[in-house]
Amino acid sequence: MYWQKRFNRKNPTEEIEQLMKEIRKQHKDYGYRRMNQELRKRGCIVNKKKVQRLMQKLALQVRSFTRKSRKYSS
Repeated sequence: MYWQKRFNRKNPTEEIEQLMKEIRKQHKDYGYRRMNQELRKRGCIVNKKKVQRLMQKLALQVRSFTRKSRKYSS
């Protein structure tokens, strides 16, 4: 019964998700840290963990970053 009562609830993060999608259209390579800073600039103060969760949910995570490795030489 608990989950059935939650069907009609409004999504509390709807505004944040819309802002994140707008930012994503302008800046394709923003990760959760830059996204969080941009949200703060636009007046929406959100915890970084919440930004990370929402980016995973909306599939906005950046996949273009690759870590470079070098051979060790002493």
